[in-house]
Amino acid sequence: MIRVLPILVLLLLAVGCRRPPPAVVPVPAPPPLALKYPDHNLVFISFDALQAAHVGHLGNPRNVTPTLDALAADGFTFTRTYSVASWTVPASMTWFTGVYPSEHKVVNKYAEHTARVKKPANLKELAPDLGTLADVLRWNGYATAGFTGNAGVSGGFGYQQGFDVYDHPPAVFAGFDQSVPKALAWLAANKDRKFFLFLHGYDAHGQNTPAKGFDYRFVQDGYDRRYTGAEVEQEALREEGIERGFLTLRESDVQFWRAVYDEKVQRADAKLGRFLAEYDKLGLTGKTLFVVTSDHGTELAEHRRLDHGFTLYDETIRVPLIVKSPEKAGVRIDHRVSSIDVMPTILDLLAVRVPENVRKQMRGQSLTPALRGEVVNRDLFAETDYRQHTYKRAVIAPDGWKLIYTLETNTRELYDTAADPGETTDLAAKHPDRADELQRRLFAQYKGIGHDLTARKWEPGFNPVYTFPAKPSPRE
Repeated sequence: MIRVLPILVLLLLAVGCRRPPPAVVPVPAPPPLALKYPDHNLVFISFDALQAAHVGHLGNPRNVTPTLDALAADGFTFTRTYSVASWTVPASMTWFTGVYPSEHKVVNKYAEHTARVKKPANLKELAPDLGTLADVLRWNGYATAGFTGNAGVSGGFGYQQGFDVYDHPPAVFAGFDQSVPKALAWLAANKDRKFFLFLHGYDAHGQNTPAKGFDYRFVQDGYDRRYTGAEVEQEALREEGIERGFLTLRESDVQFWRAVYDEKVQRADAKLGRFLAEYDKLGLTGKTLFVVTSDHGTELAEHRRLDHGFTLYDETIRVPLIVKSPEKAGVRIDHRVSSIDVMPTILDLLAVRVPENVRKQMRGQSLTPALRGEVVNRDLFAETDYRQHTYKRAVIAPDGWKLIYTLETNTRELYDTAADPGETTDLAAKHPDRADELQRRLFAQYKGIGHDLTARKWEPGFNPVYTFPAKPSPRE
């Protein structure tokens, strides 16, 4: 009997080994995102002059945008967003009208500027039939308010159209220091209403300096301080780059200007973080759609200039775009999209009624399909008539090929941005057939919206933006 026990044990173990494995409990798939937010509030934030490459989740190795990166981590971030223009006046107006600058016509500070006539640009006079994002939302019962840094988004250009309150302080190029407190006060008074808030700050702009000056947190040790980052220095370099076509800067100077830019971006991101924290204390976050973007980027000597407006290289038109809904998403979208898509996307996500005339005027498309994972590739277009110094148009194909056409000289540049993201090698002469095809598509696009680029002479002129003395054109 003693010898039988080990055999029984072995038999029992063998039977145990033949037991079926435990059932695998399937993990349910997360429910699909609603992507419709009727009766939600809208907070639309313009982080002025923010170049995409200087945002952390878009490639900046410096930790300068933790607030934006956290929003992107929870929401939807479009990694290849291109503005329709490379400076504030025309670019921002496209957000609110859904049409190209050539159509809303607010392309410079003055609609007419001669020795005798100095007539500021105004949307209502230049394009009286256009409805705005604020018009539509107010028509849908939203309280509407904008708090800005003035200058290129001054209400005098027509930005105030559709807003119950539109604040543009006397100090131009003001930052979030001025716009955020006013916005929070308005929110506290209107938190029980459905609202649209536009919040804007020039903190990263060349003509804005931190209130207590720079601390030079990112400047390399040993820099000889040839420059200090002062607005007057940036202004002089901007004008020199426009007049000469290039700047002669030492590598240490280039790194200095990029360092003070990152400092400004980091400071602004922190202010945005404090705004969002105060916003959350009001109990509004769970009922709000946030859209955060920039009107344009800025040049930091990538093509031997500083500032923006004069060119259409990626450093001036590639911008961040983050959509944060109450639903947690954490989705990166790499398809190329345009700032002209912002207005139709917002209206689609909020599920509001859109008047037929506004529906017909919008040139962009809702990016809601992209949020669901669908491909939305198509040609994108950008333009600048910056201060009448230059007139440029660009087309970016879905595969990354990009043509920039300068109308006053009838010259063109061609770049394969997929292989050459810095746009360092002009391939127009090497690939004339590709340049011809993109030029055809570019000119056809503008003709299709009623702007035949061959129908007039594009003569450089003088249309000032800043208060400093500038060189007028010979016709003045």
